[in-house]
Amino acid sequence: MNPPCGRCKKPVYPTEKINCLDKYWHKGCFSCEVCKMALSMTNYKGFDKKPYCSMHYPKTSFTIVTDTPENLRLKQQSMLNSQALYKEDFEKNKGKGFSVVADTPEMQRVKKTQDQISNALYKEDFEKSKGKGFSVVVDTPEMQRVKKTQDQISNIKYHEEFEKSKIRSDAPPPENRQDYEEQPPNPERFRQPAGQVHPAAVAPPSGAKRYQAMYSYTAAEADEVSLLEGDVILDVEPIDEGWVFGCNQRTGQRGMLPANYVRPV
Repeated sequence: MNPPCGRCKKPVYPTEKINCLDKYWHKGCFSCEVCKMALSMTNYKGFDKKPYCSMHYPKTSFTIVTDTPENLRLKQQSMLNSQALYKEDFEKNKGKGFSVVADTPEMQRVKKTQDQISNALYKEDFEKSKGKGFSVVVDTPEMQRVKKTQDQISNIKYHEEFEKSKIRSDAPPPENRQDYEEQPPNPERFRQPAGQVHPAAVAPPSGAKRYQAMYSYTAAEADEVSLLEGDVILDVEPIDEGWVFGCNQRTGQRGMLPANYVRPV
């Protein structure tokens, strides 16, 4: 189950996940709590498990004066004045679409990051409008690691499913059993083990050769044994041209199997 986002509470999928401050975030939701500027793993500052930019990061202040009622009133008045000035400046620059800041290396790096995110969002909207149904995300080291992990998991699952359903296409067809089935069974040649019931084939005497399956084989009759490539067959004894009797060591099943599917070990 996908974890919820730390801001919008919607599910966060692996391709857009940012794990930070003990929470998971969408890339678009990982922004400053005050100014909503987009942040990354390199320029954020955490406080109380919330992301902030360097400008609005809460600073712990200390005082060495007594918190008298007068000092508390002055402190509250200063905070109100500061908020009023900030709001006034914000309203003045609200319609201009930009603010004048010092062109420091830090601001240049932030600007470059915002441009990359803006380009990625533009491409994402463009691809959605084309109907292709996929999103473009920033190719960060974290995204490359997630993509590599998903590819490995996908390859492992594909290999497991392929091995389960694999039937060798080069396996030769088994010999026709018609001649053997028309012949009456020889009670002196085979003995049926106690507690096991087989319609036609019974166990041969022990001490015969060991064989290994070269191909996978699915039993077509009730007295036949299914094989997987590499299975070890015990107590193998020829009973007819193209067919042998044996016990599959992996499953413990005893019965007939095609002789051209196994080889001596």
